[in-house]
Amino acid sequence: METTQPANVLAEYTKAITHFKLPGIDLAAILESRRKDIEALGLASSAALSGVQAIAQKQVAILQSAISGLQSLITKPAAQDAAPAANTGEVVQQAVKKSLADIQDLVDTAYRAQSDSVAVVTKRVAEHVEELKALVQSKK
Repeated sequence: METTQPANVLAEYTKAITHFKLPGIDLAAILESRRKDIEALGLASSAALSGVQAIAQKQVAILQSAISGLQSLITKPAAQDAAPAANTGEVVQQAVKKSLADIQDLVDTAYRAQSDSVAVVTKRVAEHVEELKALVQSKK
């Protein structure tokens, strides 16, 4: 099971590819490129995981806020005789506004997490294209 660790996978890959010595092919450059690919995937996964954790934390905070709001409504003394219907409408309106703001916050967090992950992969793809250009130009 040791070979499932990223460092061991790269070592096994290096060992396998060095058996194939082909003229005109820079194995070191290929190995370095694969190492960068694996590193970029790890960074993208970390960014995605951080985003999922942030969303989960925000959802917990929203739920706790909603529960405490409900508790305050329930425990409010019934002695207040100041137009309960108008007060209820105001409370509902505030709850709807807060819910919409919370939803927007979750959407923003998800968008940031996704864009961070995509940015890591996009950067690595651009680097890969430049590496391929350099290899093709060196052959000319």
